[in-house]
Amino acid sequence: MDLSKIQSIKQQFGIIGNNPELLRAIDIAIQVAKTDLTVLITGESGVGKEHFPQIIHQNSVRKHGKYFAVNCGAIPEGTIDSELFGHVKGAFTDAVSERRGYFSEADGGTIFLDEVGELPMSTQARLLRVLENGEYIRVGSSKVEKTNVRIVCATNVDLPKAISEGRFREDLYYRLNTVPVTIPPLRKRGEDVVLLFKKFAMDFASKYNVPRIQLSDEARDAIIAYSWPGNIRQLKNVAEQISLLEMQREITGATLAKYLPDSSGRTTLPVPTSGGGKTFESEREILYNILFDMRREIAELRAQMKELAGGGMHKDIPIYTPANELVVPAGGQHIIQIPAIGGISEESSQGITEAEEYIEETYSLDDMEKKAILRALEKHRGKRRDAAKELKISERTLYRKIREYGLD
Repeated sequence: MDLSKIQSIKQQFGIIGNNPELLRAIDIAIQVAKTDLTVLITGESGVGKEHFPQIIHQNSVRKHGKYFAVNCGAIPEGTIDSELFGHVKGAFTDAVSERRGYFSEADGGTIFLDEVGELPMSTQARLLRVLENGEYIRVGSSKVEKTNVRIVCATNVDLPKAISEGRFREDLYYRLNTVPVTIPPLRKRGEDVVLLFKKFAMDFASKYNVPRIQLSDEARDAIIAYSWPGNIRQLKNVAEQISLLEMQREITGATLAKYLPDSSGRTTLPVPTSGGGKTFESEREILYNILFDMRREIAELRAQMKELAGGGMHKDIPIYTPANELVVPAGGQHIIQIPAIGGISEESSQGITEAEEYIEETYSLDDMEKKAILRALEKHRGKRRDAAKELKISERTLYRKIREYGLD
């Protein structure tokens, strides 16, 4: 095992970790790259299988050829043959012109078939023919065409089990599995979890312009012991959530536990509550609460205007929003005339209703949220604790929203 070469590959492709199984997988990828053998990469979802086909391609004689990565599980069964092998004009209803498939486009290069275990049985038969003699037939054609491609596959499906259940061809499995490369799950990589977490923490600190989070000894032991069913993808997600939401930059074991799902798949993240015990299950409810308050204030304004009209007053009254900002439509200031006698006329009443509708339509939910935060901060002279209490959200949520809206 050439450790210097492996280290170079890790730096080139952003692979972090020193787990022996991981290093062995990289070494196999480097060695097999010099050949044209088919490689089958296996491992759980989220372990980083997508790096290894690129390692193989970039270290092969085909590195100057094209490289295509195809997610077989994301292509509908009815179009997968056309995507891979192409079709001729008129082959099916929407085939208004001929199409070259990936195996034609990648001629002389490498094609990576991700989630190969999801291929339908008919497509598996076509793929087997390509592996055996480099031949394929486009959909709707009878002409045999040739291709010279290097095939690398990956799957998180247990292929031997799929074979026993009749979902995968046994002969194709042995053709694909010429050289197996197995990527270890995160839970088996020990100290690599800490290295990855630190890397993600630095990335998100830079991205969101916040101080970098650090793990206490207790939290460090906890992330090593955790099973990480989502592997690296889950770890990255947790690191991002903590970087955004936690005010304290040193993460304890108790804090970390709030972001790790329990056996039922649920996290134990706390839900902010107001002093009166009202619970907001999402931040959107805060916005709706604000909208309801606006509607109430508008109703109060309308009542006051009716009282003025009933008292015989006659003057122009500008319509204001609850934030005391004048609503000015495209045509200028919206003024409602209050008649001197007999209360509000039908025309004026309609104007009030239109003004109310205009106010409600003017602000997006994000605008409302931003204005509510500004108003609370101004009211409490920048004291975030008091502002958060009034808004019925946690301080960490307020801190994140201030960053998000550039209110620093």
